[in-house]
Amino acid sequence: MPDSVPGLHHVTALCGDPQENADFYTGCLGQRLVKKTVNFDAPDTYHLYYGDRTGSPGTILTFFAFADAGPGRAGAGAASAVAYAVPDLDAWMGRLAEAAVDFDGPADRFGQRAIALDDPHGMRVELIETGGAPQGGTPHGGAAHNIDGAPADEGFHSVTLCVADMEPTARVLRDVLGYAEGPEARGEDETHRMRFAVPGGGRGAALDMLVTPERSIERQGTGSIHHIAFRAETDAVQREWQERVRAAGLQVTPVIDRQYFNAIYFREPGGILFEIATDPPGFAVDEPVETLGQALKLPPQYEAQRATIERILPPVTAFA
Repeated sequence: MPDSVPGLHHVTALCGDPQENADFYTGCLGQRLVKKTVNFDAPDTYHLYYGDRTGSPGTILTFFAFADAGPGRAGAGAASAVAYAVPDLDAWMGRLAEAAVDFDGPADRFGQRAIALDDPHGMRVELIETGGAPQGGTPHGGAAHNIDGAPADEGFHSVTLCVADMEPTARVLRDVLGYAEGPEARGEDETHRMRFAVPGGGRGAALDMLVTPERSIERQGTGSIHHIAFRAETDAVQREWQERVRAAGLQVTPVIDRQYFNAIYFREPGGILFEIATDPPGFAVDEPVETLGQALKLPPQYEAQRATIERILPPVTAFA
């Protein structure tokens, strides 16, 4: 069994109007809509997947779209920000300024420059400069508008986990998932941030844990992050992780078929929902790579309801 997970597989959040969501992520951030499907537990709502050209693990940001939902609130017990790696932060600050997108920074974070912005529904998105070295090897390319160094190409840098008490969550990261503790920093606002990372330095290898003095309680809603998923290279490796999580005294679900990957879920002691998702079969299992994200794809159990589902869902188009 591997000593650690390879890093992040995907992150899933909640958004409001799905077209506003698609406009921002494919238009402003230059990602590709690689899958347009439905929430498997609520098929009258979209589940949208964004990533690099092929939907590689470590690049995928997904959204459950609830147009009438109220706003979420960041706080202890949830992830509070998603960070992408970019090779040239100055170029991105210029692009964002031209698009009239406000951002905070740049600021130094563990020796790297970072900026932060909110997406149209309030989710915190960060861009962290990593120089010219891709996070996961050779970039896949093919991002919308051919933006050089688009976040989808480089993939995730990290995710920030917001907790009331660092040690219980840190214990799971270290002892179960194989993360190692890195540097820590205290902000002027009395926040305490510690970085954890898995060996290899690939896409999504880092996690930041943030302890805030307010100890506010998070609320799920638009702009909030629902869960984060770690990679398992194969189904067999995923089953080994399932046993390891169970042996640590955490309740873990059976394997669930999500059509594009298999998933298991568990909550760590701080309340954050974790998933371990398999790399295969991937997003080209039901449509060619060339046309990913263009047609509505339904799981087999909902195919008989396609006419009704298509009538309920509003049309969503993405930048090619």
